[in-house]
Amino acid sequence: MSRQSNVAYQIMWNRLISVVEEQAQALVRTAFSTSVREAGDLSAGVYDAQGRMLAQAVTGTPGHVNAMADAVPHFIRRIGRANIREGDVYLTNDPWEGTGHLHDFTMVTPSFHHGALVGFFACTAHVVDVGGRGFGADGNSVYEEGIHVPIIRFADAGAVDETLITILRSNVREPDQLIGDLYALSTCNEIGHRRLIDMMKEFALDDLCGISDFILDNSRRATLERIAALPQGSASGEMTVDGFDTPITLRVKLTIERDRILSDFTGSSGLDPKGINCPLVYTKAYACYALKCAIAPEIPNNAASLAPFEIAATENTIVHALHPAPVALRHIVGHFVPDTVYAALDQLLPGVVPAEGAGCLCNFQVSLRPRADAPAGARRGEVLTFNSGGSGARPTVDGLNATAFPSGVMTMPVEATEHAGPVIIWRKELRTGSGGTGKQRGGLGQYMEVSARAGYEFDMSAMFDRVDHPARGRRGGGTGAPTTIAQDDGTPMQGKGKQFVPSGRHVLMAFPGGAGYGPASERAPEAVKRDLARGYITAQSAARDYGLSAADIAEVQRAIRAGEDI
Repeated sequence: MSRQSNVAYQIMWNRLISVVEEQAQALVRTAFSTSVREAGDLSAGVYDAQGRMLAQAVTGTPGHVNAMADAVPHFIRRIGRANIREGDVYLTNDPWEGTGHLHDFTMVTPSFHHGALVGFFACTAHVVDVGGRGFGADGNSVYEEGIHVPIIRFADAGAVDETLITILRSNVREPDQLIGDLYALSTCNEIGHRRLIDMMKEFALDDLCGISDFILDNSRRATLERIAALPQGSASGEMTVDGFDTPITLRVKLTIERDRILSDFTGSSGLDPKGINCPLVYTKAYACYALKCAIAPEIPNNAASLAPFEIAATENTIVHALHPAPVALRHIVGHFVPDTVYAALDQLLPGVVPAEGAGCLCNFQVSLRPRADAPAGARRGEVLTFNSGGSGARPTVDGLNATAFPSGVMTMPVEATEHAGPVIIWRKELRTGSGGTGKQRGGLGQYMEVSARAGYEFDMSAMFDRVDHPARGRRGGGTGAPTTIAQDDGTPMQGKGKQFVPSGRHVLMAFPGGAGYGPASERAPEAVKRDLARGYITAQSAARDYGLSAADIAEVQRAIRAGEDI
């Protein structure tokens, strides 16, 4: 291959990345669900004709993108390559052939150029409702969790299947939102296809074979070079989290070899009776993401750069749930996979990985019902909100406040949440003192207070963890603060499950903090003063945990009163 063709292929590669980013942004702009519009809970990607992911959008979550990387071959197999036609659009929310639970719909569109199949576009979005028990961990099998759509045609040679639309509308609580999201998914794939064809015309390409080989060969080689430079060996890591009724333990044996890294989750807890089980595709997505972040973060994400990260787990365990296990909240376990992997990797590559963070998202969904005293025209509503605890401190930098790691999902604005239904967010602020102490401090969690509007009562589906098992510090760092949840009259609430909240009651939540890294005694005094001035820590913690003198504390407090910078 000539130097000139290498340059041209690099330009095309960059173009493909911009194409899928435009694809993702189109989905953000047109989606009906706030989880997509406001939180970015989505993915978008382009694939070659063999179904290998070539490029992914920057906008989106690792759980969606990396799981979706395995999904397109399932679509090709189910539809049959001979049956793929121009104008077709395919759809599924199958947890085992999509992205892990029924609330994620994956749409795949074949891309044709001059009558020949040249590739595929795929995208995924989380929708607010799929029927069943509603979004939550309460189901005892996947059959209770909502309507299941196997890999099927959404459009056949350009004609949308109206029978499918009718069935879906009849089985969900928010039909307009769901159907609107499905059309948004289809449209964003079409936008990606148009931009791809524009690129192919510009570079006089009849197919994607050349650019596909260039992307995958270079990505594979770069990833293998990074792995080969690592010290070879094995280490084990584990962590215990709340589970539903009983704690669950995740275990991994990480083995670095010359040309691959194996994460073996043998020994992890068995299936849970409730819907927190995780299909292997989602476990794999976050295990691979954790390793790429630590080892090869700047190498683009595609089929070849993911291939050297191999995942193994025993069937019908919490990290390898098989049908018909309930999997609605598979993200809770999946989001703890990176910290489990890092517990092992820290032993092989010290000084690289962060301390544990909040891990899973701090989500809740409220199902609102009008009472007799509700305003005229009041109707039922479903409101889902995504929120975050603090991330763990890194070896040289503090953890991020109220920031989702590993999912990267954005916290939903209060205004968008209240616009989605008759709910009021009374409080949303950083939680002072929730970050674990350390040379590098853990990120802060946040407080939230929520109620229904006058005349409504609601069921709250809690999706929290870290109530009994807060984030653990690394290399001498302190633990983060745990999750708490209760009603404003003192009525305790559980971290998971659907729970009734009477009209007029408020739910008070405190989301967990990330853990610290390194001994608190080694934190720079100026950093402690800055934390105190910003309200990240209390004066008591500054003195007790960090040894800040009474004189220094008094000086910080004086500067705060005077409005001076620290």
